[in-house]
Amino acid sequence: MKLEEMSVLVCDDSMFARKSLCMYIATLGIKNVYEAADGQEAVEKYKANKPDVVFMDIVMPVITGIEALTQIKEFDPEAKVIMASSVGTQNHLKSAIKAGAADFLQKPISNEQVKQILENAAKGVI
Repeated sequence: MKLEEMSVLVCDDSMFARKSLCMYIATLGIKNVYEAADGQEAVEKYKANKPDVVFMDIVMPVITGIEALTQIKEFDPEAKVIMASSVGTQNHLKSAIKAGAADFLQKPISNEQVKQILENAAKGVI
């Protein structure tokens, strides 16, 4: 799959973090970028669009990123969800991996990390 054929869902309750990541992903030529501001919206957007990759913040309102990840994996066991967090990383990391996260990033996330993950997903490596 080519990068520009991919679809990506970005879930973060911080509008700045979400918009920044979406804008960067668009510079890679990816046109289908969806946004969610909380865990519940993330699950709904995933079910509606079935994106190739999801970037999910762990600490979010309504339902947490871990809860959203669990619901997404129940809906689609093949979902590729990349979790991100800046707080309490060790505990969150264990929870995220246990719930089925494809990878885990420490915030702030660098553009290089995002590009690498998307390139790996396009090649089917993650």
